[in-house]
Formats: sequence, structure tokens, C-alpha cells
Amino acid sequence: MSHLRMVSAFGTAVVLALALWLAASAQTQGPPSPSAPSPAAGPNAAPTPPPAGPAGSSAAPRAADPMLHMAVFSADGSKVGTVQSISTAPDGAIKSIHIRTGGFLGFGARLVAIPQGRFTRNGKAIQLGLTAEEVSKLPELKEQS
Repeated sequence: MSHLRMVSAFGTAVVLALALWLAASAQTQGPPSPSAPSPAAGPNAAPTPPPAGPAGSSAAPRAADPMLHMAVFSADGSKVGTVQSISTAPDGAIKSIHIRTGGFLGFGARLVAIPQGRFTRNGKAIQLGLTAEEVSKLPELKEQS
């Protein structure tokens, strides 16, 4: 009987030690994200620009950067995708937004362009002037390699 108690006590100690180790490791800070400027760079460090989008588009200006990865909702209120890139004119004006739509868990999704005038920024989301059905009928953009 004492041998069983000793094994039980050892097992309990291992489980408690593992729980404490997991709690401590969850509180430690991970590596900094590559998009965040390093603290050593100073408060006035400029972030790196995003990569260029699909063919025929230029890099998004600073005013458009906050639109990247925003949720996009159709005129009928359903979420149709997220902003992947922004096409701009030489003067920096937004020509269109490119959204990833459709698919399931990233499979079968398509990249489509929504021209300026067919969307508005609504807080932390983009509101389209198109229904979800109209978005599904838009031609697919080919991504730049």
C-alpha cells in the first residue's frame, strides 16, 4: 500500500510542476512581430511598406494601410471577405480594393477587385454597394507571384 501512495504522490508532484511550468511560460512575452517596429529603433521609426499587390497595382499609400485585412460586408449585411491589397493611382488615390472572398478555411477562395465608388469605410469594416451574389459573380484577379 505504501508503494501505491508513493507513486500517487510522485504523479501528483509531476502534474503540479507541469501546471506551474505551463502557467509561467504562458506569461512570458514571445518574439516581436516582424511588422511592429523594434523598441531600439526609437519612437520615430517608420514601418516598412507592405508588398505590392496583384499585377498592375502599386503599393498602397500610408492612408490606405489601415484598410488592409479589414472585414468586407456586402450590401445585404453578410461578410464576403477581407481586404488583401489596394490598387492606387500614381497620385496616391485608391482605384480599387482587392478582397479575398469565398472558399472555406482558405481553400477555394478567390481574389476580386472592387472599384472605388462601390465601397465605403465604415469604422473598422468596409461596406460594399454590392450584394454577396454580385460579389460572387465578379471576375477573379490573378495574383502576382
